[in-house]
Amino acid sequence: MSLKRRYLPSLGSFAAFEVAAKHLSFTLAGNELNVTQAAISQQIRGLEKSLGATLFVRKHNSLELTSNGQQLLSAVSDGLDIICHAINGLNASSGPPVITCSGTLAAIACWLKPFVDRFRSERSDVRFVLLASDEDDTLRNFDEVDLSFIFGNERCEVGECLYYLFPEVVQPVCSPAYLERHGPFPDAQSLGRADLLELHRKHWTAEAIGWHPITWASWFHANGLDMPHFSPIMTSNNYPLLLNAAVKGEGVVLGWRHLVRSLVDEGALCVLFDAPLRVDRGYYLKVNRASLDKPHVQEFIDFVLMNLADSEQHRSHGAATGQTL
Repeated sequence: MSLKRRYLPSLGSFAAFEVAAKHLSFTLAGNELNVTQAAISQQIRGLEKSLGATLFVRKHNSLELTSNGQQLLSAVSDGLDIICHAINGLNASSGPPVITCSGTLAAIACWLKPFVDRFRSERSDVRFVLLASDEDDTLRNFDEVDLSFIFGNERCEVGECLYYLFPEVVQPVCSPAYLERHGPFPDAQSLGRADLLELHRKHWTAEAIGWHPITWASWFHANGLDMPHFSPIMTSNNYPLLLNAAVKGEGVVLGWRHLVRSLVDEGALCVLFDAPLRVDRGYYLKVNRASLDKPHVQEFIDFVLMNLADSEQHRSHGAATGQTL
């Protein structure tokens, strides 16, 4: 006898099954859904009991989908996509368009927010939700998130939509007032007498960061110099705080090009000399599958990419002065 809709297992158990099938791991599924491994395992056992079918082959250190599990996964994924599409349609018709973005604290505050401000000057009807954390690496997987600013394409699932943005480029910057008081700083060697602002090692071990650190020692080494013995005047795991200190004239900070560009354009910070450290690793804009059909999301993506292309062209034209990022 066919299973009637009123007797279907809960939607939550189907959602847990889809995530577990994607990762082939109850532990990773629990991490994504912010529940314990035991909770996922219990949901799957309950689903299997309700359906009268085994969905996973449980091995010592891994899972495999059974033929029944593979058949159900296709139907569940299609069904959840249809539900999400319908909900997006309801949300789109019930109020102003909303774009939800996620990223690290510095990415949201220093890189994305200037784009949001410029975009809303043209599209004041669009609302933004900005989710920022250096510790929660699961923000990018939240269903409501449309766009995520991420570092490295290895953090995405196969088939997800990614837009490459730029490589990692780092260069010393300070406020014009600090340069006037304590400069000049004509080369890397001269920074041995500067007040340096340093990112604390805690920043680089945060869950949402997780990549090899770039420190003052890295930058000096890349410029062929041993790191001079120094005690930073300020060390913090909060990069926006260090940028704020640099803007106030407290010292020199390593400026990630994409994070300080707006401050350099405004004249709040200046590049000391042309000695960038370029690392061959890239930044990306990840688009949630459920957001691919939202016209306002694509409009914002196009706006960001167009502005990035324009700023890169401007930077190339001004590179001869050594004062552009």
